[in-house]
Amino acid sequence: MKISINISELSRTHWYEYLSRFLFGGATTALAGIMAKRFGPGIGGLFLAFPAIFPATATLVESHERKKKQRRGGHGTLRGRKAAALDAAGASLGSFGLLVFAIVVWKLIDSIPVWATLLIATMAWLITAVCAWRIWKLC
Repeated sequence: MKISINISELSRTHWYEYLSRFLFGGATTALAGIMAKRFGPGIGGLFLAFPAIFPATATLVESHERKKKQRRGGHGTLRGRKAAALDAAGASLGSFGLLVFAIVVWKLIDSIPVWATLLIATMAWLITAVCAWRIWKLC
């Protein structure tokens, strides 16, 4: 399956699909806040690292791809599952970048200005995520 960006797919997304992403993401973030208040910021941060909208996005990707295939006369179940799996692989690779971002912030936050820390951490995230994707693509 080829990775691509198709802006026209945004118009095929229904309002309730956006709402489900918003609600799931908000609930996950609220849970992280509750956990941080109850058990401290270290534990809360672990919950905040959960990809809040990924479960909703994966189900929507599967549904959209399945429906697209069905419009063309096919069954679409396998295509939908493959698309969701590809999305999950991308999220996993992005997690490596998130880990590097967290490490850079942790190491630099007390020694340089916050804006510089965030800039360096963001660049480290981008480089790590792109390198992980390229390595994955080679395998």
